[in-house]
Amino acid sequence: MAYPGRLYSDDGQILRALQMCADTGLMAMVHAENGLAIDVLVEQAIAAGNITPDFHSRTRPPELEAEAVHRAAVLSQVAGNAPLYIVHVSSSHALAEIVSARTRGVNIFGETCPQYLHLSLEDHLGQGWPNGAGFICSTPLRSKHDHHQADLWDGLRYDQLAVVSTDHCPFCMREQKLGFGESFQLVPNGIGGVEHRLDLMYQGVVAGHISLERWVEVCATAPARLFGVPRKGSIAVDMDADVVIYDPTATTVISAETHHMNMDYSAYEGMTLAGAVRTVMSRGDVIVDNGQFVGRASRGRYLRREVSQHIR
Repeated sequence: MAYPGRLYSDDGQILRALQMCADTGLMAMVHAENGLAIDVLVEQAIAAGNITPDFHSRTRPPELEAEAVHRAAVLSQVAGNAPLYIVHVSSSHALAEIVSARTRGVNIFGETCPQYLHLSLEDHLGQGWPNGAGFICSTPLRSKHDHHQADLWDGLRYDQLAVVSTDHCPFCMREQKLGFGESFQLVPNGIGGVEHRLDLMYQGVVAGHISLERWVEVCATAPARLFGVPRKGSIAVDMDADVVIYDPTATTVISAETHHMNMDYSAYEGMTLAGAVRTVMSRGDVIVDNGQFVGRASRGRYLRREVSQHIR
């Protein structure tokens, strides 16, 4: 659907893949944007001299995200109601298509990411060069004036969106974001943020957008269930003892100077957040103590995923 000439799959290819998913019970993950139409808008923007970072969003309007979600849902139905997962939902328009499809009985799930809940076209992409380049991602940041963030929070609250991921892309500003020229279409797409996903989403609890239980569900329980990792995502007998101890009275200040990601900038630079991770346990072993990593290399184990029993 997206990225013609690079990663593009046409409707026929997508339908064949969805038919295989319907036959096997596997779930298709779809980046839903109308790439062919977007390429026309990008070409026209460049021809008009509109090359600043905000035009990355202006040439990828929410209507083209919603159209692609609708098309994917229809193809899922035609394929035999194949399990369908829409990645990084950024707009009210796309969310409405997911809700509509679920009402029709489509086996569809959606995720969103912290950047779509905390960042905006005007405040971040609108910074121009060079800073605005650090906020270019696809699907893009949306206008703060069009209620996208409020609708996405509601989508999480009412189980219209199942998961919060990050679409983590750890590009560096100097070498990658600004390394190919000052025109929005030349900037690598993506924002890094995997380290602060829990912290950013906890702000929704503080603000009353979602409950504490829903925070855990969209960040841990639902991803483990949907993606067939049965020993993860909850605390129970026979589950792996993966536990995060979170201090709601502490604060977290996000900065490239202190984060542990291999990046020279942070899209959330300077944000002061309520709450902080204190302790992390992996299979019962403490690997983070009082915010400091104390684990050892090579203790990880390969996790073989199963076909999920929660996507039918």
